[in-house]
Amino acid sequence: MAQFFISTFYKFTPIANPDDFKIFLENLALRTDTIGLIIIGTEGFNATVASTSTAGLNQFRNEILKKLEIPDLMFKDSQSQKPPFRRFKVKIREEIVTLGTPELVPNTDKNHHLTPTEWNHVLKNEKDVVVIDTRNWYETKIGTFKTAINPMTDQFTEFPQFMDQNNLDKEKKVLIFCTGGIRCERGILELQRKGFKDVYQLEGGILNYLKEYPNDQFEGECFVFDHRVAVDQSLQPTIKYHLCPHCGQPAEIPVDCKRCDTHAFICDDCEKLEWKNVTCSKNCAYQLELHPDRKGAHQPLSYK
Repeated sequence: MAQFFISTFYKFTPIANPDDFKIFLENLALRTDTIGLIIIGTEGFNATVASTSTAGLNQFRNEILKKLEIPDLMFKDSQSQKPPFRRFKVKIREEIVTLGTPELVPNTDKNHHLTPTEWNHVLKNEKDVVVIDTRNWYETKIGTFKTAINPMTDQFTEFPQFMDQNNLDKEKKVLIFCTGGIRCERGILELQRKGFKDVYQLEGGILNYLKEYPNDQFEGECFVFDHRVAVDQSLQPTIKYHLCPHCGQPAEIPVDCKRCDTHAFICDDCEKLEWKNVTCSKNCAYQLELHPDRKGAHQPLSYK
């Protein structure tokens, strides 16, 4: 079985012509046998890519740095025997991480970053600290930092509204974190604009933290937006969670499909819903509702 070398990285840096950069990336991926997803815009790029060759992956990353004249970058690396993506894809968007505030673009690489060591020191030694998980609610379900507040947001664009509605003391020390760091790069600008004077972000996010401090202040596993579903404390692909075929959330409840007899896993939310709790896919759920007594062939999942 092939071993995939995976790298997550981002950079806020001007890209004059995203369409040309998209073509460059697509050609580069072909030459280096790279798969993954890169979101680009005039403000920069956000990437998770993988290759079965470390040489190919390094070439892919180095040519991006050279193209954009970036001297260095933090790469969050891991490995998997399961392919994290099926293909290579580039998406052009107004914001490379969507908060709904395209005017807020980081102009420095170090805006109140805490290294994992500094982060641990604050968590263990300072009592009156507010720790906020900026990720979506389904990400927080399978793992988060001890004492972290969960805003229960469906998407990152709801984060400013959560802060407005909860009237947190703007004089308190606030720590924010996300998966790889990019959401906090924009989130901290929003908090500073709202008047928070003592706010800090975890450098490199959970992925960087687990590399240095597994089984410490972070509990559970870290959701990732690819076919691995999540990584454990050792940054290895989860063996506990699967993608729910109905909603795409982390799933661990086994089910044998009543329509096609396929063994699958669904999430606890879908288990509560009629038809979904006995089927392995949206198609089987739909067909079972139409024809409760009719069997059918399994339809393969087609996650993009």
